[in-house]
Amino acid sequence: MSTERELKFESPTFFSRLKGMLGVDFYRLFHTPMYYIFLAIAAIIPAMILGTAGMPGPDGTVAAPLYTNTWHIIAAESPLYVVSGIGEYANMNMVFIFGGIMVSIFIGHDYKSGYVKQLFTTHAKKQDYMMSKSITCAFAMACMCITYLIGAVVAGLLTGASMEVNVGSLIFAVLGKMIMSLGWASLYTFLNIIFRRYFGISIASSFFFGTGILIIGAAAIIGNNSALNIFLYGSSVYACLGSNASTLLVCLVCSVVWAVIYNVLGTRILSKSDVY
Repeated sequence: MSTERELKFESPTFFSRLKGMLGVDFYRLFHTPMYYIFLAIAAIIPAMILGTAGMPGPDGTVAAPLYTNTWHIIAAESPLYVVSGIGEYANMNMVFIFGGIMVSIFIGHDYKSGYVKQLFTTHAKKQDYMMSKSITCAFAMACMCITYLIGAVVAGLLTGASMEVNVGSLIFAVLGKMIMSLGWASLYTFLNIIFRRYFGISIASSFFFGTGILIIGAAAIIGNNSALNIFLYGSSVYACLGSNASTLLVCLVCSVVWAVIYNVLGTRILSKSDVY
């Protein structure tokens, strides 16, 4: 009996290992100013978008507002893959760009501080590290979506923008984008594992993929095609002001599938290379 208890103690289950890793990561997240800074940035973004409307330029002319409806800074009216102007992308999807930078800083600190070296020389498994980082960063990005929504409401009220919207579709759109946080966080964690020795490149790559340039390029060739929903950026755009329960399902499936793919790939990279 004693031997069995010792073996059980020495070989913790997957869930107990993950719970321990999550506890550490969430503690570090909540005790770093970076997390709260990015929450504030997410809240300020919609205020900046609506606040610039009607401001006179150097020549005295007044620029046309990007939006006259508050909820257009949350999501587009319909799924839009071919973006012809920045105004079409200036919505809650911008959270995923800044969220990528936050993930880069969060993971980059692990390597700069030597935390990873200490972690992997003791007990942590590579898959536990990948999953814990993905889940923790997904939570942080989902919280950024919430502060973005709050900032949008406040900005809309202050600027007098229209608040007309289908409430049900709006809820589905916001939930869809929050669910996509898991897929985005997994992608960014994977990218930062690849460029773990190059902090600047990891931030640049996160920003590049967060803008959805690759998918926009594909859309320019393929057209506004629903097949693009298999891509991470496509499903984020799919969560629009015309969303419904099926939209939420598409986002959920895409986010989970991409999370699995990136976690498996990231774990393989960590297992086959020097992580320090």
